[in-house]
Amino acid sequence: MQKGSANTDIEQYVIEKVKEIRNSKGISQAKLAHLIELSVGFIGNVENPKHIAKYNLNHLNKISKELEVPFKDFFPEVGI
Repeated sequence: MQKGSANTDIEQYVIEKVKEIRNSKGISQAKLAHLIELSVGFIGNVENPKHIAKYNLNHLNKISKELEVPFKDFFPEVGI
């Protein structure tokens, strides 16, 4: 688990990867929340490393579809 984080290393990796892809496509937290039918607060909580909220596989599947990126892009090539 990362120091100061409520998430494990792999959870934080996935969260950061989603954020990186979201930002590279110019999509705000609010727009992502709308696209995947979640609250803006939830997305903000997920991106806050001190909060326990995290994406589940269904969230990642929706994000993959909406941002048009391969599902595998959210994960490292080998385990962390």
